Amino acid sequence: MFLRLPTLAGALLLVLGALTVPARAADAIADYAVSLGNNNIANVTIGLRDDGKRYRLDATARITGLASLVASGSGKIASEGASSANALTSERFDLLTTSGGEDFTVAVTYAGRNVQSFVVNPPLINNIDRVAIERKHLTGVNDMLAAFVLKGGELDRNLCNRKMQVFTGLERFNLAFRFTKEDQATSKKTGYQGPVILCNIRYTPISGHFTTSEVTNYLKDSDRILIWYAPLKTPGTYIPYRVLLTTSMGDLSMVLTRLQQ
Repeated sequence: MFLRLPTLAGALLLVLGALTVPARAADAIADYAVSLGNNNIANVTIGLRDDGKRYRLDATARITGLASLVASGSGKIASEGASSANALTSERFDLLTTSGGEDFTVAVTYAGRNVQSFVVNPPLINNIDRVAIERKHLTGVNDMLAAFVLKGGELDRNLCNRKMQVFTGLERFNLAFRFTKEDQATSKKTGYQGPVILCNIRYTPISGHFTTSEVTNYLKDSDRILIWYAPLKTPGTYIPYRVLLTTSMGDLSMVLTRLQQ
């Protein structure tokens, strides 16, 4: 079955800062390779359109390599809303995964960082191990794809000084970012070479998750969820260059392989 992206969202995401130059349109297409250990398991493409007032993000994912021998599927995510010098703020989030000819969809609408509505189809079966989503959990949140892009000032430690509240339509969780170090991306096999900032992330599940979920419990206890951020050509816009977390099956890694802008 296709891995539902919200479950792994704690390994990806971000937001905030202070831009001191005029906003300009930012158009970029970023390709990522996802690997587990030494095996490629998925390819992800993310497209960004941002004119400084409105943004649109589209992501597609497809299982590949050895993983396709035991699972199959594809996924699409779309996010759109308001753009400012400090953040992308979602107004609509849509997710579709397809596996074995069956679709799974999530649709969420937001207003002023508060959830207005969310629909999951087919609905998740009630389970006593699932933590109930309460109304208070639906305020002050962003979607996981809007959080994927940082808006801010310079490429420095301040980019990692932030906390986020994310609602995916399925789960509500918090992410706390902490600066680790300045670094350099040097590999010619990747889609970017140059300075990057490394952030360490702490994931805290709030609701919608299953208390018996090995993934959720592992992420909650992990102190090694890492994201390296790289700048786009448009000043004040940053995307992940690499995401890395350690699992019981080896390192799960997502690396930028191509960047078009």
